[in-house]
Amino acid sequence: YATFLASKRHQHAASGFTVDPAALHPRLYPFQRDLVVWALRLGKAAILAGTGLGKTIMQVSYADQIVRYTGQNVLILAPLAVAQQTVREAATIDVIVRYCRHQSEVQPGITITNYDMLHEFDPNCFVGIVLDEASAIKHKETATRTAIVESFRDTPFRLACTATPAPNDYMELGNYAEFLGVMRLTEMLSMYFVHDGGETQQWRVKGHAQGAFWRWLSGWGMMLRRPS
Repeated sequence: YATFLASKRHQHAASGFTVDPAALHPRLYPFQRDLVVWALRLGKAAILAGTGLGKTIMQVSYADQIVRYTGQNVLILAPLAVAQQTVREAATIDVIVRYCRHQSEVQPGITITNYDMLHEFDPNCFVGIVLDEASAIKHKETATRTAIVESFRDTPFRLACTATPAPNDYMELGNYAEFLGVMRLTEMLSMYFVHDGGETQQWRVKGHAQGAFWRWLSGWGMMLRRPS
């Protein structure tokens, strides 16, 4: 019976590919290599790594391996102030990332642009999408969130990265799940949550679903504050 119940768990199916950790740049620390390899194996994942843990280098390494594996292009969306910083950090691990503001400027490889320029690009021209500071889609009712989820619904490789996830903000986690194609936000809420105090905007995890919810979440999202 336990085996039967386990078979009913909602699990995030891996759709990526396997990479030898030794193939990644030696500048990456072991925990960073592990996270990149894990994300590539899943294909669609979230790296919620605290400030100072090298989120930029990990997401650039993820994008670089996808370009090498598929021979196609990857797009990184980032806040305006972060885009050029990513270009510089990528160069430290010998990866070329080009900042562009329009699809006509895109060259083979990795392109980065800021969120409000998304409408200038064709999502179908990219095999992978990376969200830097993915909290840009944390709110359910925003044009940015809707545009990103809809634009990349069929993109094979997707990575959400942020250093400041809110573990108690279930809407944010649900939006990441929907962006990654793991589960729709409304489905997540109906499966694992109930309204708290009768308020439709206040949700809490069902008592009997606590373990199941966090097991499901850990199947596609990795949160860490320190390497250990």
